[in-house]
Amino acid sequence: MDKKWWTLLAVCLGTFMLLLDITIVNVALPAIQKELHATFSDLQWVVDAYALSLASLLLTSGSLADLYGRRTLFTVGLGIFTAGSALCGGAESPLMLITSRAFQGIGGAIMFATSLALLASAFQGRERGVAFGVWGAITGIAVAVGPVLGGVLTTGLSWRWIFFVNIPIGVVAVVITLTRVVESREPYARRPDWGGFAVFTAALVSLVYALIRAQQTSWTDAGVLACLAIAAAGVVAFVAVEHRGKEPMFDLSLFRKPAFVGASVAAFSLSATLFALLLYIVIYLQDDLGFSALGTGVRLLVLSGGILATSTLAGRATARVPLRWLIGPGLILAGVGMVLMTGLEATTRWTHLIPGFIVAGLGTGIVNPPLASAAVGVVEPRRAGMASGINSTFRQVGIATGIAALGTIFSQHLDSTLAAGLRRVPALAAHGHQIAVAVSNGASGQVLARVPAPLRGFLVHQVRASFASSLDLVLWIGGVAALVGAIAAGVLLRQRDFAQGSASHERASAMAGAGAG
Repeated sequence: MDKKWWTLLAVCLGTFMLLLDITIVNVALPAIQKELHATFSDLQWVVDAYALSLASLLLTSGSLADLYGRRTLFTVGLGIFTAGSALCGGAESPLMLITSRAFQGIGGAIMFATSLALLASAFQGRERGVAFGVWGAITGIAVAVGPVLGGVLTTGLSWRWIFFVNIPIGVVAVVITLTRVVESREPYARRPDWGGFAVFTAALVSLVYALIRAQQTSWTDAGVLACLAIAAAGVVAFVAVEHRGKEPMFDLSLFRKPAFVGASVAAFSLSATLFALLLYIVIYLQDDLGFSALGTGVRLLVLSGGILATSTLAGRATARVPLRWLIGPGLILAGVGMVLMTGLEATTRWTHLIPGFIVAGLGTGIVNPPLASAAVGVVEPRRAGMASGINSTFRQVGIATGIAALGTIFSQHLDSTLAAGLRRVPALAAHGHQIAVAVSNGASGQVLARVPAPLRGFLVHQVRASFASSLDLVLWIGGVAALVGAIAAGVLLRQRDFAQGSASHERASAMAGAGAG
């Protein structure tokens, strides 16, 4: 087999692992919480540590790959990701798992940043389109099967196997890359922007930490305010560093183009709403409704099936339909889908979520392909890599900040509503906050075991009602935020801003399948 097809196989294996780990983890979080005695904020960090590593390192990894060789960096990324998976699977504490997830994310960022560049250098002409098509199909499959595969492994074996399954795939991909993939690099590669990387990472981590800490303390807590101040200062410093730098990782001049801003806003909006909310939907299905990890994964197929149903059609329409008429309406459908999921009560069954799953999935499938093209369609080919990298960074920042912010709102609302409901029973009134913390941390069963038998039925009802009400609130917030993002995208994505017939459009269309990441 020609080496270029081996390159496609290696890239597809690496990308499959990378995107699978974005979706597969969610359904295993309740099991992780119980076995490792993790808190609710620990679960947020399990997801956010991975997203933060990806967001921080995507652009820097691309620069390193151009400088030192794409095959070399891709192999390093595979090795780090595989080792990180082994560490995650063997984690014995929440801190070890969170740290391992951050390490895993470093490898994921390197792989993601180099995947398309390897394919672009290995394939030319019509074959490049075939390779990108296969790659896009693999990414779509990874996003779709992630929840079900995570459910099968978690229910049938252990949550640890959602990470251990990466090890043989990673080893095979490393062997293929080292023996069959041809090295390539950029002759005039720019140096990594280490200053920009440092201040961007510091600002982002400070912001996410402040948002998560706020749920444990309050928005006026000194530590929260200090971290928010550091984050604000970091953003100002980042703009200054990028403005003065000779080879910035963020070309700030791109943000003078309304269409690029619109694409960035759309990427952030979708990730900060629907994809961030998946964590809380999974916890609701398992902790509140009592489904297994497998049962949860099967039910999430309704959502991922909707994504697959429209993503292929939207990918074909991207070349013929103005992007604003795909991204704007797609985000509207995603927002409407989240609103359709609201109306949850203590006695609500999971079937109530089906219409919202379908509509949100269809909308997300419409958004992803044109969103990738929009990010690079406004720039000349030489800046396509940076443009697509910035758009992917906005996706990861959206997931990280969305999970943190919505989690704080969710926890504080759960605390207040449960405490209010328990005030009617003197024996439970003084323990409202402790019970709310236990419910958030997945320990409602332990609480119920300590409550006198005559009060258990009442407490179960109050817990389910408070949990449903809290999820209802964040679904409303997510839906409205997605609709605001749709309006902004519709206004900013002006057709006259897009370059015509650029090579970057071809590469961007292949990014469609990576939308969930």
